[in-house]
Amino acid sequence: MAFGATNQLLMRITLLFCLLFFAINLNAQSYAFGIKGGLTTGFQKWDQSFQRDPLYRYHAIAFIESAPEENDFAVFAQGGYHVKGSAIRTFSTVVQTPSGFVTIPRRTIPFEFRNVSITLGGKKKYDLWVESKYYYMLAFRGDYTVSTKLRPDFIDENDPYALLYPIEPFVNKFNYGLTAGGGLEFPFSEYVAGILEFTFNPDFSKQYNQPEIPNVINPNPNGGSNTITIRERQITNITLEVTLGLRFLHKIIYID
Repeated sequence: MAFGATNQLLMRITLLFCLLFFAINLNAQSYAFGIKGGLTTGFQKWDQSFQRDPLYRYHAIAFIESAPEENDFAVFAQGGYHVKGSAIRTFSTVVQTPSGFVTIPRRTIPFEFRNVSITLGGKKKYDLWVESKYYYMLAFRGDYTVSTKLRPDFIDENDPYALLYPIEPFVNKFNYGLTAGGGLEFPFSEYVAGILEFTFNPDFSKQYNQPEIPNVINPNPNGGSNTITIRERQITNITLEVTLGLRFLHKIIYID
């Protein structure tokens, strides 16, 4: 099911790029396309508050945009792969046991949502120096979750402690939000430019939405009660992205 849904999403991304490509060409406009990628810093609101450490991962994007003669405004479409989430980081500690002192090593437990996204929006551009420009951008974004990592490697799905972590059935596969930010375009030649971009990407929907789960077997044999209640849990993604890329210009020249 997930594989089929992913294929459908990839087909939609391809169709979106083709539609924008043909729309630009039907109007005999120049256009630009390219690839970009970089560092993603992920944050998550767990139960309406930020309770986790940032997660440092990556993203990769392909894009196409209009390039009118004045080149001061562009509409764009892009498809990308983004790893979002948060982490729990513990420090190295020394614990005294009956057999002596034991060092518990430092550990990072990531919570990852690996998403494919479609983004549609616009850029407002301004001259900077020589042929360079800076721009502001705002876009609507839709995400589809292709895979996750929701608990530590040492806890498998049959472990009694697994329910203390997010579980797959309550992951919302489809999510939506905004992408806002700005960047620089700096030319290498008439048809090739570099891109440096900074974006803020909040989700409006909940990536994870789990109701309260009562009567769960207590995984702690010394916990006093045979059953516990797993409280309601909601998770929302927010990311900051720093991106480098290449922009290639396909220029339409009119000849009288």
